[in-house]
Amino acid sequence: MATAQQIEIATFGAGCFWCLEAALNELTGVKTAISGYMGGHTANPDYRSVCSGNTGHAEVVQVQFAPEQISFATLCRVFFSLHDATQLNRQGNDIGTQYRSVIFSHSPAQQTQATQIIEQLTNEALFDAPIVTELSPATVFHPAEDYHQGYYKQNPLQGYCQFLISPKMAKFRKQFAHLLQG
Repeated sequence: MATAQQIEIATFGAGCFWCLEAALNELTGVKTAISGYMGGHTANPDYRSVCSGNTGHAEVVQVQFAPEQISFATLCRVFFSLHDATQLNRQGNDIGTQYRSVIFSHSPAQQTQATQIIEQLTNEALFDAPIVTELSPATVFHPAEDYHQGYYKQNPLQGYCQFLISPKMAKFRKQFAHLLQG
């Protein structure tokens, strides 16, 4: 008798959600990676209100994954490779708390693992400055508008995608080739 595959949820914020979503959706074991908003104080955030910086939400990607195929720790390693975790409330020219580096934990185990990974990365001295990634308990996830879902895949020639996301995706695909879907 076959058993149902266990699925877990992880939520990451790494600045603009387009790149993170594109990369995570290419990993073996990731069932879905959806762009959205988390961590704010308004009931129904939308892109415009989140971009204003007044809702407290971060742009995030919520991932459903099969832990027997890809671990939460591996997802964290990918997350840290795709953005600058040393920039407080910004990623490059995207400035504001909505672009903060954040891991929203869905369990005490995720909180512990994320803390340990940050300690490991700090000890490995991979970054030139201290990691400022926020670790917070997960709150309500609000999916982003439809046009944000799969944005990079649908708009690879758009300027932002060509100049910012494509180079990150090339580096990601090379670094994590062993984890990519067939």
